[in-house]
Parts: sequence; structure tokens; C-alpha cells
Amino acid sequence: MHDDDDMARDAANREDGERELARLETLADWLDTRFRIPGTSIRFGIDGLVGLVPGLGDLAMLAPAFYLIARAAGLGAPLHVLARMLINTTLDLVIGAIPVIGDIFDVAFKANRRNTALLARFLERKKARRLR
Repeated sequence: MHDDDDMARDAANREDGERELARLETLADWLDTRFRIPGTSIRFGIDGLVGLVPGLGDLAMLAPAFYLIARAAGLGAPLHVLARMLINTTLDLVIGAIPVIGDIFDVAFKANRRNTALLARFLERKKARRLR
């Protein structure tokens, strides 16, 4: 009976993790790749637009980036994954603050998409370990 409860709890946690990852991927899409420059394959999101506001734009985009990292921590992402996510976010902030070059970097680097990919990789490995 105890094993059935554990298996049911694991399945529910896995489903919750998959749903949360899907929500975070949607957020990252809006932040980094939601829009396309017509006639090109260049994609950008709200982060690239808000980042055009000197100084405050990049700082404002820290809130959703840190939310994504906090949710990853809540899903059990290990310290090394969270550290990589923080490095991506810090690079986005620091380089993104440089006029013109930073705006181009914001569009190309896509820190939030990178961070959700790191989380997805962690969750996939966690799932694979459970199946062994």
C-alpha cells in the first residue's frame, strides 16, 4: 500500500513539474521570442523591447527572470543548474545595459529561453533516473 502511495505521489509531482515547465516555457517565449521581424528569422520578445529603455528596461526584466529561477528552485533544480541560470541572467543584465550592443545581445542571447532549456534538461534527467 505504501508503494502505491509513493508511485501516485511521484506521478502527480511529475505531472505538476511538466505543467509548470510548460508555463515557464510560455513565459520565456513571451520574454525572448514571441515576435518576429518581418522578412527575417530574427525573433525577439518583451525583454528586447523593454531593454530599449536606457537603464531601467534591463533592471525591470530581472523580475520575470528571477521568477523563472525561483520556480526552477521550487521544482528541485540543483545548485549547479540554478547557478548557470543566474549566470545567464547576469550576462543578460550586464551586457544588455550597454547601449546598442546590449540591445543586439538581448535579442541574440535569449537568457530566459536558455534557462528554461536548462530546467527542461534537468527535469528530463530526473525523469529518466526514476524510470531506471
